[in-house]
Amino acid sequence: MLNFKEIISVSLILFSVIDILGSVPIVIDLRKKLGHVQSGKATIVAGVIMIVFLFLGESILKLFGIDVASFAIAGAIVMFLIGMEMVLGIVLFKHEEASASSASIMPIAFPLIAGAGTMTTLISLKAEYQTYNIIIGVVINLILVFVVLKTCGWLERKIGQAGFSILRKVFGIILLAISIKLFKNFF
Repeated sequence: MLNFKEIISVSLILFSVIDILGSVPIVIDLRKKLGHVQSGKATIVAGVIMIVFLFLGESILKLFGIDVASFAIAGAIVMFLIGMEMVLGIVLFKHEEASASSASIMPIAFPLIAGAGTMTTLISLKAEYQTYNIIIGVVINLILVFVVLKTCGWLERKIGQAGFSILRKVFGIILLAISIKLFKNFF
């Protein structure tokens, strides 16, 4: 049965984990390098990844002999390193040359939108909420992701490079805090 309280809770939790606003500087940087990023394709691929992981995530992890805690810790470490990149302005991950088509999938759809943090969150949400309420929360977030990806150019003009530099550092610290919290939850 539809439960609007659950839908709102799931939507807010996923919005904070996906953190598409914090990813805007990365998307803008990709657009500058490639000229165009396919927002629709990135949103659809991320949605498919999230829905598949919602239904098959625990089975996939069990197939590889990985428990949810180990997956969450691995996701926390990756999130920590990305946060360090954002705050310190360093490059830890080598970005391969990519076309606009492949950049829509790597790194936008995965891991920025549907990364380890999102996948771990989906498994956790499944234990507390009804599946169809989670799916509605996922769809709401995908709509928000699509709108943000489509309006990145406009956002860049309104906020400017200095504004995004500050925004990137602030969201980097938030990402570091989320990764440390995730890590602490399993120790």
